[in-house]
Amino acid sequence: MQFHVKALRDSESIVSLAVEAADEADAARQARASGLHVLSLRRAAFWNFALAPGRSRFPVAVFAQELLALLAAGLTLVEAIEGLAEKEEHRPTLAVFEHLKTQLQQGRTLSQAMQDLPEAFPTLFVASVRATERTGDVPEALRRYVSYQAQVNAVRGKLISASLYPVLLMGVGVLVLLFLLGYVVPRFSHVYEEIEGELPLMSRLLLEAGKFLDENGVIAGGVFLVAVAVLVRLALLPQSRNWLAAQLQKIPAIGSRMHLYQLGRFYRTLGMLLRGGTPVVAALDMCSGLLATGLRENLGRAAQMVREGRTLSDAMAANGLTTPLALRMLRVGEKSGRMVEMMEHIAAFCDEEISRWVDWFSRLFEPLLMALIGVVIGVIVVLMYLPVFELAGRIQ
Repeated sequence: MQFHVKALRDSESIVSLAVEAADEADAARQARASGLHVLSLRRAAFWNFALAPGRSRFPVAVFAQELLALLAAGLTLVEAIEGLAEKEEHRPTLAVFEHLKTQLQQGRTLSQAMQDLPEAFPTLFVASVRATERTGDVPEALRRYVSYQAQVNAVRGKLISASLYPVLLMGVGVLVLLFLLGYVVPRFSHVYEEIEGELPLMSRLLLEAGKFLDENGVIAGGVFLVAVAVLVRLALLPQSRNWLAAQLQKIPAIGSRMHLYQLGRFYRTLGMLLRGGTPVVAALDMCSGLLATGLRENLGRAAQMVREGRTLSDAMAANGLTTPLALRMLRVGEKSGRMVEMMEHIAAFCDEEISRWVDWFSRLFEPLLMALIGVVIGVIVVLMYLPVFELAGRIQ
């Protein structure tokens, strides 16, 4: 669920941000992990008449790519930000650049300037930049974040592309069904009214439904549009997505893959933060928002075990945050001092496993979905023509 947090930043400025968290305690913990002192915290309203959030997202990945290119060309950080501001026409994005430029000219670091805008810059990005500012290698932080974002987007893109065709297929199937029920079936019902004799029960029910839609088409259309708007709004709510994710995780075959997907994203992000010099416990707190509610609680217990002196591999294994292969790789990383590299290997392994499963599931699910839609449409057509077949039999 989503919480609105008002907090104090560096004892100087008050900021407001939205946080995805399991409860108020989790939201407060995430805010403190970002260096904020929480002043007030409230749960976001479940319903909002707007279908989508009003604020536009700041393009962090594009910003990092462009800033990296300008720094590589020899511009100073202030000159690079000024150049980005000069070409920007979108007012909210321009306001972000102007803020960064002003803060840099006043002597603050880039991470400190970005901290004032938590709604624009995610905690992971700020932490990565802050870690490299100590060595003066900000381009390395930008390069690392761009690579990280590209890998995350690649996995997300595979999932989206795999679900696009089934969604389109279901949409076409619904439209065909609406056409049959709203236009074709009512025409048949008028014809059958003149035919003497008792119609089969299922045919009679179908024709009555068609007649009702024909007589109340405007009302039915309005109800359908309202239902679509409500479903779209519910789909955009974090509460609905969390509920759906919880239901899907109860299905063994799907739940295990969702768990694997979260672990891959978690280890990739954790590896990026550790490579940048972020302490382990702080990095674990920053990564909690990438996990589902139940796994966030497990991660909190794992972080506490690390604080108490347990190894990271033992803490992860004790709280269900590894796979057998991932546990072996973590232990090898602890012995060899290559923990970050092992985390990247774990993430790559999880991504490959997810990609193979998505390909297999798509090849299986799409024909089944087409068959199901064909059966439904076929049943409607048969029920429409069944009285005709019976009439032909009587004539013979």
